[in-house]
Amino acid sequence: MDNMMLSRTPIAKTGMLIRRPVEDVFEAIVNPAITSKFWFSKGSGQLETGKTVRWEWESHDVSIEVTVKAIEPNRLVRIEWPGYSGPTEIEWTFRAIPDGTTFVRVQESGWTGDGDKLVRYVADSTQGFALMLAGLKAFLEHDIQLNLTLDRYPEGIEE
Repeated sequence: MDNMMLSRTPIAKTGMLIRRPVEDVFEAIVNPAITSKFWFSKGSGQLETGKTVRWEWESHDVSIEVTVKAIEPNRLVRIEWPGYSGPTEIEWTFRAIPDGTTFVRVQESGWTGDGDKLVRYVADSTQGFALMLAGLKAFLEHDIQLNLTLDRYPEGIEE
């Protein structure tokens, strides 16, 4: 265990095929009226480059400000939000597949801390975004709200 040094700061990455056109998948990320059906409970506005919006997870009494760094319609959304160790960057990329489906990737980067903290941050972020994408998939493909964020951290059950 004496060779446990990280050679670079890790990045959380995950992705999912969504069987909907890229325009629908992109809109679900930038439009809080849709995003609130599968991830957070309330957003103060549509994501637009340079804009700061507030996202709320009312069931967990959590609210954060998100600054939109870049938007490329149907291709990219990049935001900055308050990560575990300070501001981090989240990037969604959207790839239209010729059969009318979309592959969406999410990554988070920019944490600081020792190796143990960085590994925990990457694991937690990857898990969270994988659940978010699963909720997005269920909602867009089947019009089902899975309540994954709510059920991941039920009140009274601590890890």
